[in-house]
Amino acid sequence: MQTNIKKWFVQLASGANVATIVVMLLVGYSDRVNPVGHPFVATLGLTFPVFMAINLAFMVFWAFFKLRRVIIPFIGFVLCYGPMRAFIPLNISHSAPDSCLKVLSYNTYMWGGNEATEPQRWQMLEYVKEKDADILCLQEANFGGKFQATIDSLLNSIYPYHVMKEKTTIYDRLAIYSKYPIVRSQRVKYPQSDDFSLACWVALPDDTVLIVNNHFVTTGLTDAQRKDFKSMLKGNLQTKEMPSLGKSLVHKLGEFAQLRAPQVEAVAQFVHQHKGESMILCGDFNDSPISYARYRMAKELNDCYIASGNGPGISYHRNGFYVRIDNIMCSDHWQPLKCVVENKVKISDHYPIFCTLQKLHK
Repeated sequence: MQTNIKKWFVQLASGANVATIVVMLLVGYSDRVNPVGHPFVATLGLTFPVFMAINLAFMVFWAFFKLRRVIIPFIGFVLCYGPMRAFIPLNISHSAPDSCLKVLSYNTYMWGGNEATEPQRWQMLEYVKEKDADILCLQEANFGGKFQATIDSLLNSIYPYHVMKEKTTIYDRLAIYSKYPIVRSQRVKYPQSDDFSLACWVALPDDTVLIVNNHFVTTGLTDAQRKDFKSMLKGNLQTKEMPSLGKSLVHKLGEFAQLRAPQVEAVAQFVHQHKGESMILCGDFNDSPISYARYRMAKELNDCYIASGNGPGISYHRNGFYVRIDNIMCSDHWQPLKCVVENKVKISDHYPIFCTLQKLHK
């Protein structure tokens, strides 16, 4: 009797493990689906770490309970290697020679917005100055007021070349700063919108590199929805409120993923049109590592964080949404040596992403 119960339990647990792997596969490869036609699918990538953790728990369970069954979650991880590497890459760090190009991308959230104090804004500026990047790409970079003049003065003293454009959303300035001459610049316009990404050509000593700075449309969640989501994670919401909140969040995330997809497609087509040119693309994608936005762009360029970063690289860190939504990508002309999301400056709702790249002679 006891043997039969144990056998039944093993079969039940095995079935549950296989079901977890199937869902993990569907979620992990959901980034192949264009949100324009399937907005709900666009939200699934956020749940990938949940199923990855469940599969890991099964691996630990089988290791103690029935060792041979460890093969089940192991196969699951092998099948999901691509999404796992996108979500939490592991790489060997390389030393960076002095000739490397240093790139910093930072959504400053209007330099901390009205919530930040002047000393905190100086802390952000000191960080940017300390990193001494050759190329600096900023999003939401217009604080306005008197202190904006201080910001502009300091950055202009470090970077003799710069181009900046004000987007349609108030204070959402896209800016590209360079230590090397900017030959020309242009807007990469989004369809059916006045919004855009910003591109410029930078003349390096031995090459001209195309830089593309992006800030795709936000998730659309209101401050109240973000706070409710955080409360839900903490268990502070009543149980009966959770289904309606969850449905509301999924609907809103899917709706704005539909808006984001044409923007991503416009930039991807621009990148494709300049195939063969030396190129570095960066910015705030407002979407997770398992998303159509990141996947579509990575079809055209190499994801620097996946190639040379380690860990989840969480770049957005407010209201319970802890996920990497900021990216740096490059053409085959460059080898990413080390890419990091640095969390020592917490004033903005984003952490900056910094990458050292070595030019490959082609």
